[in-house]
Amino acid sequence: MEFVLRLSLSSLTATRVGQIYEIVWRSILLGIGQAFGITVTSCCGTNYLSLGWYISVMSFFHFSEFVVTSIIRPQNLTSESFLLNHSKAYGIAALVSWAEYWTELWLFPGLKNSYWISGIGLFLCIGGEIVRKTAMLTAFHNFDHLIRTQREEHHQLVTGGIYSLCRHPSYVGWFYWSIGTQIILCNPLCSVAYLIASWKFFNERVFEEEVTLLHFFGKEYVAYQSKVPTGLPFIHGYNIN
Repeated sequence: MEFVLRLSLSSLTATRVGQIYEIVWRSILLGIGQAFGITVTSCCGTNYLSLGWYISVMSFFHFSEFVVTSIIRPQNLTSESFLLNHSKAYGIAALVSWAEYWTELWLFPGLKNSYWISGIGLFLCIGGEIVRKTAMLTAFHNFDHLIRTQREEHHQLVTGGIYSLCRHPSYVGWFYWSIGTQIILCNPLCSVAYLIASWKFFNERVFEEEVTLLHFFGKEYVAYQSKVPTGLPFIHGYNIN
């Protein structure tokens, strides 16, 4: 019995150490990315200004996801909270955008020097970041990166603050942030592709989430739906009528 207990404790310790290791190396990677983005912006000339902005925006977004999650739901904090490995589609989309940027920089270098266009993208990213993190902090322990299938005891419907303006502000922020990353890079193809892909993703996501919210909160959520829009263009969510 003592041997089994020691073995279990050893296994738990090894798992915990492995989790800490995953968090540490991701944090270091994002810290290096942030420093590199600032360096590119400051020291590599105007030709790479937009690239520096992009690297900084990407690094900050993923690190801040982890930091805010550690504040609002520390019990759920894992290496997944960085959202670096959100999905295969997310990773492929990033790779495609990098391929477009470097290909166009090589073939049409002047295309990447439209700083006013990159500035619009930076504005969307900063605005989207603020909206998303405000939503997370407002919802606090009611927020989760995953759609819940069961209602937790403390789960409440949040309708105040930024949620009085739109039903899904965290998705609104992420939607515009995602598109903004491609506008920063002056990627015309990926700007359109990200717009379409992001809209499809959040259209499905909002629909699925509102099915569970209606199940959790019933008439209370129906009343909330009737007064407040989703905040996402042409996305209306699930309507029981």
